[in-house]
Amino acid sequence: MSDDADGTDEAREGDTFGVGIRVTESELRVVVRVPSDIDSGWTDPDSFQGMVEQVLWERLDQEETLQAIAATTEPGETTMLGTVTLRPDGTVVESSLAAPSVGE
Repeated sequence: MSDDADGTDEAREGDTFGVGIRVTESELRVVVRVPSDIDSGWTDPDSFQGMVEQVLWERLDQEETLQAIAATTEPGETTMLGTVTLRPDGTVVESSLAAPSVGE
């Protein structure tokens, strides 16, 4: 199929969100980086952020990942874990997530 000049083929492929963990003095927070040209089908920011977080913990061990980040990341920093590409209907198109490793 040919590429449309307006990018509609690309929009059907989904939007790619960056995923990381922000370290503060008191907690670890999942952060989602949203593309500037997000599909208009995303009407609720909490919805796609929740979907991204769900995919994150389906693919990575939550406890192990958070322990590694806490051991290697200073407060005020964010450890990026990769990307998740989703469609507004919740379909996961692709993900490239990896937990940081801790030297033993």
